[in-house]
This record gives sequence, C-alpha cells and structure tokens, in this order.
Amino acid sequence: MSVVVVGSLNMDLVVRVGRHPRPGETILGSDYETHCGGKGANQAVAAARTLGKPAPAKAGATPPQPLVRMVGRVGQDEFGQRLRNSLKREQINVHAVLPIPTPTGVAFIAVNEKGENTIIVSPGANYRLRPENLTPAEFDGAKVVVLQLEIPLDTVRRAAELGRSAGARVILNAAPAQKLPEKLLEQVDLLVVNESEALSLTGVAPASPEKALELARQLSQKVARVVITLGEQGAVWAEPAASGYQPALRVESVDNTGAGDAFVGALAAALYEGHSLVEAVRWGVVAGALATTRVGAQSALPCRTEVLEGVARLS
Repeated sequence: MSVVVVGSLNMDLVVRVGRHPRPGETILGSDYETHCGGKGANQAVAAARTLGKPAPAKAGATPPQPLVRMVGRVGQDEFGQRLRNSLKREQINVHAVLPIPTPTGVAFIAVNEKGENTIIVSPGANYRLRPENLTPAEFDGAKVVVLQLEIPLDTVRRAAELGRSAGARVILNAAPAQKLPEKLLEQVDLLVVNESEALSLTGVAPASPEKALELARQLSQKVARVVITLGEQGAVWAEPAASGYQPALRVESVDNTGAGDAFVGALAAALYEGHSLVEAVRWGVVAGALATTRVGAQSALPCRTEVLEGVARLS
C-alpha cells in the first residue's frame, strides 16, 4: 500500500527582499537560491518524511517498497535530473516521473522580512502530463491519492477517477485557486484549501476561524470532508457527522514557503496510517508550522519525530 502523489515538480528560485515591490517598481534582493519544489513534489516529500523510512526487510526477504509514489513530468535538463534525484534520496518511487524534451517547471519566489511570499510559476513539463499518460498501473496498491492544480485540470480529474477506482482515498488540494468542475468534486473524498482558495470557491473570505468553519460546512455539501487552512491561526475541518477548529502550533516563522504542502503531506500520511480526520488535521497543523521555521520548501519540511513531538505539544 502507498501514498500516490500526482502533480507538479518545480525548481524554486528564491530571493529574499525587504518588502515586495509595487507594480512597475524595481527593488534589490539577496543572492538567489535554488530549492527543489513544486506542490506535488513538496507534498510527496512531506508525506514520506512524516511516514518515516519503511521497516527494513529480514534477511533473504524482498526489500521494502517505498511508501510514497510520485507521478509527474520533468524536463531533460539539469533541473529535472536534480528533482528526480532529490525524490530518490527521500526514498520516493520516481518510476512515473518521466523526463521529456521540454523545460522543467520553475517557480520564482520572493520572500519578505515577515516570511510572506509571492510566487510566479512557469509550469513547463508539468503541463505536458496529460490524462492519456495515466493508467491504472500508477495507482495499483494506492491507499491515499494526493492531487493539486499545478497540472492540467483534465489530468487531475483523470487521476481522481483512477484513484477512486483503485479504492484509494482521494485528497484534492485545490491550489492554485480555480473553478472546479462538479465531475471532479464527485471523485474527491477530502478537499483542502487555504483562505484565498476558500474565497475563490465560495465568494466569501474566511475572516475568522468561526467564518472559516461556516464555509467548511458549506463546502462539505459538495465534498464530504473539507479542511480550510488558516496559516498562523491553524485550520478548520468539516465532515458529515462533525466539524471543528484546530489552533496552530506556536513557532518563530521565517519563511512560509511550502507550509501548505507540509500540511497536506502530513495530513495524507496520518490518513494513510488510519488516523481520524481530526487527528490528521493536528498532524498537518504541526507540520505546516514547523516548515515555516526554516528557509525553502522541501528543505524545510519536518521529519516524523518532529511532527509527533509537535502533536504531543498540542495535546
């Protein structure tokens, strides 16, 4: 059994600035850094670190299979090779991360003194992952399937259908925000959105945890289970029989790049292990908070021990 992540792989080009520029304005920033990223790859790494390494095989037994499998596309370039090698080091199955003759996706990220970021994504190879490229083989043995919206929407829908057919729980992180077709939502078991994405889907801003909880219940009329993340305020959740609010773990934040992906990956890992949605949200809140205490996306994602210790602090 495995967590299957279908989504984007990007090389993040990060520059730190005192403040974000206004339209038409040029400002000076730090030396830029390169970090492996992409919402799909970030969430795969977050899930793998939260799950920890597979138990070693006994002498003579078949080596254990990775617990996380990534499906995506990269370019036949240096960035693409670095992204695949980075996932391999995390013990993630990359057999379905195929290099193709087009540029690897790139994200241009500016981070201000408060740790807030602005991001521009050039999708590159990510947008060459088409529905016809996906087959049931990629979803064989999937227990949880994780999707985002940095690949074509038709591909997301096909992945959701194949995940559901495989008997997996399908998680859709509806980011970046866009209109979602009903036929996609019908295949989704759990919808995860942040404040801006909740606004895009409902037309109402979740200005407080109370309002966010109201919107989560509203969205749960379309998808049975909904989570709205609220940054430093935590997250709310709703499912058919209950709903609730989970405050955040208090930390000293330096960079919130990848925090949402940390949340989704840890959430998926908890559900893979059989935890309730309530407990999975706690894992996600902790992982998201810890990811803000370090610079970068994948480089900032916490390991299993850190997540479990943070969850204990919430108790």
